[in-house]
Amino acid sequence: MVLPQTSHTADQNLSLLGKSAQPRRLLLIFICIPVSPGNSRLIFISGRNFAVGIDRIVPRWTFHINQNLVIDSDLYLLHIEEKKLMEPGFSNWEKACFVPTKSDAKVVAFRKWLKKYSGGRIDWGNKFNESLPCTPPREQLMDRYWSHVVNCSSCNGAYKGLKALEVALQVFSVAAVAMVAATKQGIISVAARNTLAVAAVLCFVGSKWVAYFVYKNFHFHDYNHAFQ
Repeated sequence: MVLPQTSHTADQNLSLLGKSAQPRRLLLIFICIPVSPGNSRLIFISGRNFAVGIDRIVPRWTFHINQNLVIDSDLYLLHIEEKKLMEPGFSNWEKACFVPTKSDAKVVAFRKWLKKYSGGRIDWGNKFNESLPCTPPREQLMDRYWSHVVNCSSCNGAYKGLKALEVALQVFSVAAVAMVAATKQGIISVAARNTLAVAAVLCFVGSKWVAYFVYKNFHFHDYNHAFQ
């Protein structure tokens, strides 16, 4: 009875060893869903078989900030390219694109499929016409708040928390200045007055930094390919 038991344990150890020896893998899935002419909903999924415990410690909104940088790097170019594709017409998209490599095979196959079953265009029915909207200012086109933050529970919670911190720092800064100005000399020590003054300045600077961080990461962060 001992031999079969030992053999079974060895098989389990080999199985565990095989699992632990698996290479690290990172999977990125992008699902782009057209919702209206010139607008699409992007569903982004990132899966991995390593460092999975970090997701329980680091809040999701910190990852979303970095992921938005990747999206911003392509957003404006894709907006312009879509208008370029419209110029030769839906059926002549090849005139606007150069697809010579093997990696373009799936793009060509999709275009052929779309042309065969939908005339090379999305059938919006009577809901929309096929004309693209005018190009808005970059601040509106690349705005993160209405396109992501309001729909993301993690980013929305972080946004509200940081805005509350910004207001709290401003209130404390004003209150500290008011205390220094209203308190007569001699009631509190010079060291205490200096401490309040320094705290007021630090809170004011801190509130400005928080405001800048919120705007840059939750509203608009311009991306210029010439400087990247």
